[in-house]
Amino acid sequence: MKRAVSMKDVALAAGVSQPAVSYAYNKPSEISEAQREHIFAVAKKLGYPGPNVRGRSLRSGRVGAVGLMIMDELPYAFADPATTCLLRGIGEISELANVALALFPLQKDLANHAGDAENGSLAVRGFVDGLIAYSLPDRYPVIEVARRQGIPVVIVDAPIIDKVPFVGIDDLESAIVQMRHLIELGHRRIGIVADRLRPDGFKGIVTRQRFQEATENVVRARIDGYLHAAEAVGLGFDDLLIVEAGGFDRASGIWAAEQILQHTGLTAVAATSDVMALALVQAARERGVAVPDRLSVVGFDDIPEAAGAGLTTIHQPLIEKGRQAAQLLSELLSGPASRKPRVPRVLLPTELVVRSTTQAPAAAR
Repeated sequence: MKRAVSMKDVALAAGVSQPAVSYAYNKPSEISEAQREHIFAVAKKLGYPGPNVRGRSLRSGRVGAVGLMIMDELPYAFADPATTCLLRGIGEISELANVALALFPLQKDLANHAGDAENGSLAVRGFVDGLIAYSLPDRYPVIEVARRQGIPVVIVDAPIIDKVPFVGIDDLESAIVQMRHLIELGHRRIGIVADRLRPDGFKGIVTRQRFQEATENVVRARIDGYLHAAEAVGLGFDDLLIVEAGGFDRASGIWAAEQILQHTGLTAVAATSDVMALALVQAARERGVAVPDRLSVVGFDDIPEAAGAGLTTIHQPLIEKGRQAAQLLSELLSGPASRKPRVPRVLLPTELVVRSTTQAPAAAR
């Protein structure tokens, strides 16, 4: 029987070291692109199929996969523009080019502390080598279980946990800028559309108690920013109409928009995401409410669709978030277990992008 071609055979034929062949398949950033292509060409000529993943896993204790825990059900990852940008950024990191990516949807029973995270989540049952947690509720128990088990974790946006690497933005300060834009235009009768304050199925008018019980840090921080900016001109919580959509998709945004549009005295609305803002623009125009002549709308995220719609919004580097998180996770996975990992907190810049959905209210023009 003909002997199978080994990594050592490829190294000898290519005139490189065996580690160089390993790098070509597992750590492409460690060698030049030309050397990597040369190794692959020799491997193809010899009929070498690449490293044996199962054998490598048994020897190294690695399974060759990382996980992304998302804030909603699985279809959300493929429909939400911000999440698809994050995924694109993760996929652009060459160190993870040969690693599988597993998606883990939010388990609402665990988010509401009604289940067993240790046995109820596949994310901590040996299927991945590391995890990126994307905008999860406060005290989501799967993260703590992963840390106890020694699974490397990087957090994007939320929750903020001491001694866990974090990539995000300053949501509170960015939201202050967002609301201040409306105030500086002269708006005082302002509504707010929020995606979700906690994953319990609620949707409707947000009371003080509901806001205080919020577990979604990103939405909570953005509303907090709106309140800070409003207080500077004498507007309090009760002066702002806050509607919680109960979800992150366009349908939830349309529902919230319909509630907001029943209050005809409003002249402007700030939304905690572009998905909510664009749903509001759509619903307003369908009702004959001219944007921005009768209602100004400002969003948050600057998703790809925002520019085409002329949406005024807060730009954040969504793809770069994915790149930064993936790079940090790669460093955690590749570093020796004995080395104490660095615990960075990466805050990316944001900026207000003024387009055509905001202007001064009619009374100020």
